[in-house]
Amino acid sequence: MPTLLLTNAERKDLKARAHSLDPVVIIGNAGVTQPVLQEIDRGLTSHELIKVRIAGADRQLREQAAEDIAEALSCAVVQIIGSILVLFRPVPEEA
Repeated sequence: MPTLLLTNAERKDLKARAHSLDPVVIIGNAGVTQPVLQEIDRGLTSHELIKVRIAGADRQLREQAAEDIAEALSCAVVQIIGSILVLFRPVPEEA
């Protein structure tokens, strides 16, 4: 699935909106597994903008996990701050 791309203005707005959010998913030592992807997908479907905490990973592993999640779920990585990922996927408009 293609990764969602954001403009700088959209990214800035989403960062501001995400500031007050708490992480809804925590990725443990097992990494990005299918159940973790399902939970992130569920969070994005209902909230559109979520935070995800990655426990115990170095910077390169966090960035790789963010890319893997974005590719698997067709979402955008808004930002990575420390061990926190901010992910966005717009809720589909109903016809």
